[in-house]
Amino acid sequence: MANFPDFERSRTFDILVIGSGAAGLYATLCLPPNLRIGLISKARLKTGASRWAQGGIAAAIDPQDSPKLHLEDTLKAGAGLCDRQSVQFLVDHAAKAIDHLLTLGVTFDRKGENLALTLEAAHSRPRVLHAADTTGKAIVDTLIAQVLQRPNIQVISPAAALALKIHPQTGTCRGVTALHYHQMIELRAGAVILATGGGGQVFAQTTNPSISTGDGVAMAWRAGAIVRDLEFFQFHPTALTQPDAPRFLISEAVRGEGAHLVDETGYRFAFDYHPQGELAPRDIVSRAIFSHLQRTNLNPAQAHVYLDLQPIEPERIQYRFPNIIQMCSRWGVDVLTQPIPVAPAAHYWMGGIATDLTSQTSIPGLYAVGEVANTGVHGANRLASNSLLECLVFATQLAEIQLERIPEEVPPSPIWVREDWGPDMKTVNSIRQELPVLMWQSAGICRTQATLDQAITQVRIWRQEIKTSPLNQYVEPPSNSSSDPSLNPWIKFECPEAESQLQLYAETLNLLDIAWLILNSAAWRTESRGGHYRSDYPETQSDWQIHTLVQGDRWWKSSKL
Repeated sequence: MANFPDFERSRTFDILVIGSGAAGLYATLCLPPNLRIGLISKARLKTGASRWAQGGIAAAIDPQDSPKLHLEDTLKAGAGLCDRQSVQFLVDHAAKAIDHLLTLGVTFDRKGENLALTLEAAHSRPRVLHAADTTGKAIVDTLIAQVLQRPNIQVISPAAALALKIHPQTGTCRGVTALHYHQMIELRAGAVILATGGGGQVFAQTTNPSISTGDGVAMAWRAGAIVRDLEFFQFHPTALTQPDAPRFLISEAVRGEGAHLVDETGYRFAFDYHPQGELAPRDIVSRAIFSHLQRTNLNPAQAHVYLDLQPIEPERIQYRFPNIIQMCSRWGVDVLTQPIPVAPAAHYWMGGIATDLTSQTSIPGLYAVGEVANTGVHGANRLASNSLLECLVFATQLAEIQLERIPEEVPPSPIWVREDWGPDMKTVNSIRQELPVLMWQSAGICRTQATLDQAITQVRIWRQEIKTSPLNQYVEPPSNSSSDPSLNPWIKFECPEAESQLQLYAETLNLLDIAWLILNSAAWRTESRGGHYRSDYPETQSDWQIHTLVQGDRWWKSSKL
């Protein structure tokens, strides 16, 4: 790996990649090797959501399977909102992506000489490749090792991106401002690739890591990019639900291998809600659990059902799910003899920054890959194990990226900022704690106009409050103020706490902005479809087979799909 950047001499790159999950790492490796690439990682490497992916990666590589069947399953799960061209592109390039991972050194499980394939919910064929139950870790660890060997790649970590830099005349993205080692720096580039993941931390119950605060979508929206279908959030049906335990995801593959969902009496209730029972699409299984808990007069925000692994042979459990065994054991559950207490949790955001097949956004020079992007592949409800595949297939297209090489500039001397924003953090901390609870109650698994309207009012108030803080100028600098200190390309903070305070402020603002977008999009779509369920509009309406799009304060609908 190259040394830390020498910001006193140059902060200019050919391309900046923001995010170090599977999408960001793979995109970095796909870029031409003659380019100088900066990879910005919010935390240390190996902390993103990709590494948590257990189930696997979907690809139609079995002779009994085909891209056509994979296409049909994806379109069906997407509930009428998938872009068929994008899905076709995904499934047609799946086998090549798997071959490339094997070449890089990813070790998938095998059955004899062939790659082992398992069945997951809403797939018509076993097509999910896996590495035990830590597939994401196997992929990410391999990609990290490859990145660290490339001399043209500069890892900037830990560093938190604050805002995209848009050229005032051309409207082209030309870099970012970021926090890094007690300073705020402006990093310049010919192009920026957002790979920042999702925004699960906007909900009180989520399988996402703490860094998943919707940064990419919020920054892109504030910069003027078109964002799409933000109301669609997937709630995974089975997250470990134990007191004080994180909402650890219990993979869909467990049900694919034969585990049953049961209530406290042992009743297998999922078939009351769908003929496929536990193997119905995720949104249906999540609502089945939610509704069953309501029927039994339990609080669905705190109560749970059980995932019973007894139908699976113990040897099979030990072979396929060692990580789940370990994590459950840590929290007092022996999966070989006890059912796992589970409940739904926010898991994957289908909405995101609108992109085309080349991962280009509506802003020239700005690209997006992975969960932060809306490629049209997932529609209203992501098919299980398509997310890792999407990261790879669409990142591959960046090998053909066209960019303007910008000249290096020697940065001016830094300015020192001596403020301690401790008094301003009381409001920030309060909002950061209260917002996820509000979102879980108002825009979670089941939504109504009344709860959405109440939440919109509260979020509007919070956004107005937080933007009066002096920290806001570093995240949303006024374009007409030449004296604004945040416009200086190099700021050093004298107060040791200033960096963490500013990062918390930026993340809280990002969460408020994506909450605003999710709530308003959900209130606008007066139907139920995929991951968006309105109990006051429970039916799917043909008139709503459209995308919802937002750019700044402008909201509009696409033509009917």
